[in-house]
Amino acid sequence: MRTLLVPTALAALVVAGAAAAGGFATAGISPLPDGSATWEPTVTIRAHGVTPMDGLDPVLTIRNRDTGEVRRFSADPVGSGGQYRFRVEFPSGGTWEYTVADGYAGQVHTFAPVQVGAPAPAAAPDARGSLAWTIGGAAALLGALALLLVVGRRARSSAPATAAG
Repeated sequence: MRTLLVPTALAALVVAGAAAAGGFATAGISPLPDGSATWEPTVTIRAHGVTPMDGLDPVLTIRNRDTGEVRRFSADPVGSGGQYRFRVEFPSGGTWEYTVADGYAGQVHTFAPVQVGAPAPAAAPDARGSLAWTIGGAAALLGALALLLVVGRRARSSAPATAAG
């Protein structure tokens, strides 16, 4: 009897904890940001990943990784089906993180960051450096060929002569 008491008590605690935790929601977002300064995504919120949830007040938050600047945006419902449309204005270029607070289960859904605006230009290759590598490579190749010719000639000159018969 004692052997069943401990596992049963643990199972009851786990079930009670899950029940107290309440539901959860999923948030799907489309389209994903494309790096433009203006973005109008539609977010679909579903309870337990299945049931579309209408009547919520989700909030989309953007945060610039470099400056720490934060902006929050409210949504307009798009008919029914748990869909909400945002109009997001990125105030500056840079790497922006974005999240959606679903307004249902108190969850904040995090998505991959986006680069807004053109990334910093990469340094142009130094033409003189490229030329130096090209000349150096050609010289090494010519040196290797010359070495092969010298070794080949020595091998032929040291070969024993055969008698004609």
